[in-house]
Amino acid sequence: MKLIRTENYAEMSLEAGKFIVDKLRSNPSLTLGLATGSTPKGVYEYLIQDHEENETTYKQVKSVNLDEYIGLPAEDPNSYHYFMSQNLFNHLDISENHTHIPNGAASDLEQECLRYEKLIKELGGVDLQILGIGQNGHIGFNEPGTPFTSRTHIVTLDQNTREANSRFFNSLDEVPTHAITMGTASILESKEILLLVSGESKAEALFKFINGEISEEFPASVLKNHQNVTVIADRDALKYI
Repeated sequence: MKLIRTENYAEMSLEAGKFIVDKLRSNPSLTLGLATGSTPKGVYEYLIQDHEENETTYKQVKSVNLDEYIGLPAEDPNSYHYFMSQNLFNHLDISENHTHIPNGAASDLEQECLRYEKLIKELGGVDLQILGIGQNGHIGFNEPGTPFTSRTHIVTLDQNTREANSRFFNSLDEVPTHAITMGTASILESKEILLLVSGESKAEALFKFINGEISEEFPASVLKNHQNVTVIADRDALKYI
């Protein structure tokens, strides 16, 4: 595991953006695993700026997102479909047919999980997976206690996770209680993983990730079993390290 220390969120986003663009230039048909939320937003802003200024192309790139809320249609402003369109896809030359996000409004959610897992395999797996880490150690929406053998599945969101995500909604009551997420085993099959950590609120989780034991009660810990992980973290997140 490689750790890159940065001064603040802006520098973390810059370093992560450069990291991704370098991978794209060496492999223009990269399959990217993408995440949502406030942590990768600055990275996506960098990718958009780089695309506009340097004409980095995404025409051959394919993407798969980690997760999606259950019960929110794609056009809902709080869905991850909407987030990705507004914060990345609409600003790049990536084909809509090449972007993939679980369908949280599917009529048969179990079948949707199987479809998504099959899709990842048909794409040849993820070349570079971008991850954040939850305060309780979740990756994707794999909450504490999720088996390390899990594949794309339906998950009941931890109260801590719902409270952390409630800032994007009008109230906690509006935050969905369930989601579809790529499983821990699915994530671990990515050829390379880029873990982004920012802010003092993630400092305890990052400390536990680096120094703690590998346990299903702290899902991110399994990343220590992966052979190609890079962590980019800012000073606040590295407070205890």
